[in-house]
Amino acid sequence: MKRLYNADPPMVRIAARSSMDASLQTLARIAVVIIGIVIVLAALNYSQSLLSPISLAIVTGLMASPVAAALERHMPASLSAAIVVILFLGLIALAAVLFTMPLSIWTDKLPEIWRELQRHLLDWRTVFDTLGGVQEQIRSIAGGKAAMTVDIADNTAMEEIATLAPALVGQIILFLASLYFFLATRHAIRISVLSLCLTRRSRLRTARVFRDAEWFVSRYLLSITVINAGLGLATAAAMWMLGVPQPYLWGMLAFILNYVVYIGPALMAGILLGVGLATWDSPPAIFFPMAVFLCINLIEAQFVTPQVIGRSVTLNPFFVFLSLAFWLWLWGPIGGLLAVPFLLIGYAVMRNAVPIATRIPGQNLQANKKN
Repeated sequence: MKRLYNADPPMVRIAARSSMDASLQTLARIAVVIIGIVIVLAALNYSQSLLSPISLAIVTGLMASPVAAALERHMPASLSAAIVVILFLGLIALAAVLFTMPLSIWTDKLPEIWRELQRHLLDWRTVFDTLGGVQEQIRSIAGGKAAMTVDIADNTAMEEIATLAPALVGQIILFLASLYFFLATRHAIRISVLSLCLTRRSRLRTARVFRDAEWFVSRYLLSITVINAGLGLATAAAMWMLGVPQPYLWGMLAFILNYVVYIGPALMAGILLGVGLATWDSPPAIFFPMAVFLCINLIEAQFVTPQVIGRSVTLNPFFVFLSLAFWLWLWGPIGGLLAVPFLLIGYAVMRNAVPIATRIPGQNLQANKKN
C-alpha cells in the first residue's frame, strides 16, 4: 500500500498536466475561431462596395434562373443572359421614371409635413414637459449636461448626390456585369465546383446544394414579387379611395419596401403617417392611410404569404430577424434585401450537410403510412 501511495502523485501530476494541456488546446481553438470570425466580419465590412453588388447580382440571378433556363431552350446562354439583363435594366429605368416626378413633389412638401407634425404634437406638451423634468433630474443626479443636441450638416443635398453619384454608378455597372456573367456561366460554375469533389457522395450532396439553393431562392423571390405586386396594387387602390394624392406612388413604395421584412412595412407606415399629416387637418383622418396599409399588410403577412410560399420555404421568424439585423448592420439597405436569400442559401447547405436535422416535420410519418 505504501508503494502505491508513493507512486500515485507522479501519475496524478501527469494526468493534471494532460488535462491542463487539453484545456489550453481547446481555448486556443476557440480563440482562433473568434479571431477568424472577427477577420471575416472586418473583411466583409471593408469590401462592402465590392461584395454587396456582386452578392445582389448572384441572388437576382438565382431568382431569374427559371426565366433564363426557359430562354436557353431556344438560344445560347450568353444571349439569354443578355436579354434578362436588358429586361431588368428596363424595369429599373421604368421605376426611376415613375418615381422621379411624384417624389420631387413630396420632397417639397417635407417642411409642410414637419410643421403639421409639430402642430399636432403641441397637444402632447404636458407629456414632453414631464419628460423635460425627468431630464433635469437625470442631469442633476449625473452632474453633467443631459441635453440633446442635433448637428445639422452644412452640405447640401446636391453636393451629397454629386459625391455619391460616381460610386453609385460604379456599383450599378458592377451589379449588371456580375448578373450577366453569372447567368451566362452558371452551368459552367456548377460543373467546375462539382469537379473539385473527390467522392461520388460529396458530388451528390454538392449538386443537391446547388439545386436546393436555386429552387428556394427563386421560388421565394418570385413568390414574394407576386405578393408584393398584389400588396402594391391593393395599397394604391386603398389610397385612391381615401383621396390621397399620387396613389400609384404609394403602391410602388409598398411594393419595393416589402422586400425588406419587418423594417420595410414599418417604414411604409411612417411614410403614410406623413402623407396623412400633409393631406388632412383633423387628428382622426391623418391616421387613415397608415391604418389602412397596416391592415392590408397584416392580411398579406398572416394569410397570403404562408399560403403562396408554403411550408417548404417557411423559416423561423427568430432566425429571419437575426439575419436581417446582422446584414443591415453590416451592409445597410442592400444587406436588408439579401438577408432572407442568404438565410435560404444557408438552409439549403444545412439541409444537405445535416439531412436528418433539416428534414420536414411529418415526412417520416407520411412515409410510414405509405409503407
